[in-house]
Amino acid sequence: MSAVVLHAQGLSKRFGATRALDGASLCLRAGEIHALMGQNGAGKSTLIKLLTGVERPDAGSVTLDGRAIAPATPLEAQHEGISTVYQEVNLCPNLSIAENLFAGRYPRRFGLIDWKRVRREARALLAELHLDLDVDMPLSSCPVAIQQMVAIARALGVSAKVLVLDEPTSSLDEGEVRELFAVMRRLRERGMAILFVTHFLDQVYEVSDRITVLRNGALVGEYLPSELPQAALVRAMVGREVELAGGRDAAAPAPTDAPVVVEARGLGRRGSLHPVDLQLRAGEVLALGGLLGAGRTELARLLFGLDRAGSGELRVDGTPVELHHPADAVARGLALCPEERKTEGIVAGLSVRENIILALQARRGWLRALSRATQVKLADQYVALLGIRTADIETPVGALSGGNQQKVVLARWLATQPKLLILDEPTRGIDVAAKQEIMAEVLRLAREGMAVLFISAEIEELTRLGDRIAVLRERRLAGELPGGSDGDQVLELIAGQG
Repeated sequence: MSAVVLHAQGLSKRFGATRALDGASLCLRAGEIHALMGQNGAGKSTLIKLLTGVERPDAGSVTLDGRAIAPATPLEAQHEGISTVYQEVNLCPNLSIAENLFAGRYPRRFGLIDWKRVRREARALLAELHLDLDVDMPLSSCPVAIQQMVAIARALGVSAKVLVLDEPTSSLDEGEVRELFAVMRRLRERGMAILFVTHFLDQVYEVSDRITVLRNGALVGEYLPSELPQAALVRAMVGREVELAGGRDAAAPAPTDAPVVVEARGLGRRGSLHPVDLQLRAGEVLALGGLLGAGRTELARLLFGLDRAGSGELRVDGTPVELHHPADAVARGLALCPEERKTEGIVAGLSVRENIILALQARRGWLRALSRATQVKLADQYVALLGIRTADIETPVGALSGGNQQKVVLARWLATQPKLLILDEPTRGIDVAAKQEIMAEVLRLAREGMAVLFISAEIEELTRLGDRIAVLRERRLAGELPGGSDGDQVLELIAGQG
């Protein structure tokens, strides 16, 4: 057992009527990767915020190298030696990569910023992650995966004793995850304590030395991975057995003669997506896969009118349409749950109720306002249907955990009863139980006649849910597989071998 670097004891925190943490504890040791596990709403994010000075605890204590600390701001925590990379990239998209890496701590020469040194040291930081980038390019021009890696590189640039990684792999492909794990192992060998938060169970067992489990804001226990099989870990997180969502019914696939709800004919956009032909039928789930950057989100944006198509035609119920704005898509019965729920999904300052009724009210127009009683009824209905964990429907949605925010966005669009529901990475960054609930809901909606475009980087989800599986590669439609195809066939198509 190596020396204890950080020890949190009896941490408690309330947000209004919600008890986010209830006497939770955590012990991090030098030279280890420590996984923090729990469902959405278990208190993981709150614990991290208390350790990093974003919030102050109501009770409890934190020691670092045996010395009591109480950081009041993230900057104070950073000065103490605690560096954090959050799930949603919190950098400045208008600045360059180099500026983001050193903002707030620029090296200076004769009182001025030493830009030559900034660029040199920025390239060195990126090299630790095996990244070779133009450090003068604006961060906004980089895909989300690269922005996440830049955030990690920034954290490495601080002389940290503790590195907190909150869902760092949620936007990375398999190759980038391997590179990140290699960096984490090198940092572990240098003696750094790493707190690793993830919902990918396989990753926990691949890289972690110990596991701490929280449930309902309280400590369940601390375990060695060798002593805690995956099934036992899930039981510890959820407090019960979790049944896997049933897959598509191979004996009763979606009818091939069902009406086509949405059809894309040569739909594309220069520099974004090569022309694509695609049909989406009532009552079927079309699963869409491909590597990061393959064009999955770009296709979703074209189908929903967020981007204007440069070529081709879009038909809804057989009629050609032009989508100049997402409002046009909503008016025609289309719905999109975006990948970036923080920036493109939720309205953090509005309540759960207000977020749920937002799209339906927009479609009706503000002259036909939903009554308060109708709003409450809808919100209560979808909170119960999707199992949204919230103190009440008037709680600001920004106070909810990531998985519950995702469910609120899904509820918003279900309230409009769409013909086509586009789900872009709906299970990203949410716990195993919430994943099963969302996938079960997708299958239920399809059985009731809704067309669903389910976009995911997880091959197991594609093969389980898809009546058909389409794959994009290098921003082109690489091909299509029938439902029931196995993961190896999907991988071959993604790799260009199918």
